[in-house]
Amino acid sequence: MARKYSRSASKDVKSAMRSRKKGTLKSGRSGKTVKSRKQAIAIGLSEARKKGKKVPKKKTGGRKKASRKK
Repeated sequence: MARKYSRSASKDVKSAMRSRKKGTLKSGRSGKTVKSRKQAIAIGLSEARKKGKKVPKKKTGGRKKASRKK
């Protein structure tokens, strides 16, 4: 089975996590300091996507089939 994420993508996530620990990682427009671990991972993956590395597409929050009315 092939890898979902490339090794270089995991390096981008690693660097984002390090900058979060230092306190230098900033979020998008607002520029606030990132404190959340999950948000740091998301930023790292986003940067990897921009560079064109192998990262799966973002999951969108669609409605489930069972809950939809017919």
